[in-house]
Amino acid sequence: MRASQSVPAGFAPAPSSRMNSRTVKATAAVAAIHVALLAVVLSARTTPPARPLESRTMTAELLSPAPVAAPVALQSLAPPPPKPTPPVPHAKPKVQPRPTPKPTPAPLPVAASPSPTAPAPAPSAPAAPAAPAAPPAAAAAPAIGRPTMEITAPKNVSHLDCNIAKPDYPALSRRRGETGTAYVRFVVGLTGNLENVELKKSSGYDRLDDAALAAVKASSCKPYLENGVPIRAAYTQPYQFGLSD
Repeated sequence: MRASQSVPAGFAPAPSSRMNSRTVKATAAVAAIHVALLAVVLSARTTPPARPLESRTMTAELLSPAPVAAPVALQSLAPPPPKPTPPVPHAKPKVQPRPTPKPTPAPLPVAASPSPTAPAPAPSAPAAPAAPAAPPAAAAAPAIGRPTMEITAPKNVSHLDCNIAKPDYPALSRRRGETGTAYVRFVVGLTGNLENVELKKSSGYDRLDDAALAAVKASSCKPYLENGVPIRAAYTQPYQFGLSD
C-alpha cells in the first residue's frame, strides 16, 4: 500500500478548483439561456396575434342638389289687389237744332184715264177625284201535292142527328150541392166527326163544365146534309145539372 501524502491546510489542488469554477459558469449560462427562452415564450403567449389587413373598396355617388325652398314669408304673402280703374265720365252729346221743314204745295188731282176692261178669267175645271187604291192582294195558300177541297164556315143549325152522351154528375159537386147549366158548342164535320169542342157558357163550377165537355167528346153524330150534300154544321148542346137527377 502506498502511503498517502498529506496536504497542508488551506491549499487545494489547482486543477480541481479550475474545473469547479468552469462548471459553475456553464451552469449559470445555461440557466440564463433557459430563463431568456422562458421569458420569450411567455411574452409570445400574452401578445395577441396581429390581424391581417382587409382591403375594402368604397364607392361614392354624387346626388343632385335639392331644390331650395322659397322663403315662407314670400310664399305666404299674396299679391296686392289691382287698383280699381276710375270710371270714365261719358260726355253728353250736343243736341243740334233741327231746321224747320218748308211746306210743299199739294199736287193738283189728275183725272184717271179709263183703263180697258180685262177679260174675266175662265173658271177652272174641277179636278178629277183620285182613283181609290186597290186593296192588297191576299196571300195565296201554299200549294200541296194532293187534291184540295173547299173549306167553308160551319152553319149554325138547330137540329142534328146525334147520339149525345149523358154527363156523369161529379160526386163532390153533388155533396156540395153544386148545380147549373153548361153550354158546349161543337162542329160536325163532313164525315160526322166532332170538331172544335169548346165551352160556350159556364155553369159556374169547373167540375160541372169538365163533365159536360167529356160527355160531348164521347158522343157521335151523322154528317149534316143539305140538298143531299154534307156540310159542316155547328150546334150548341146544353147540359143541366140538378140534384134531382
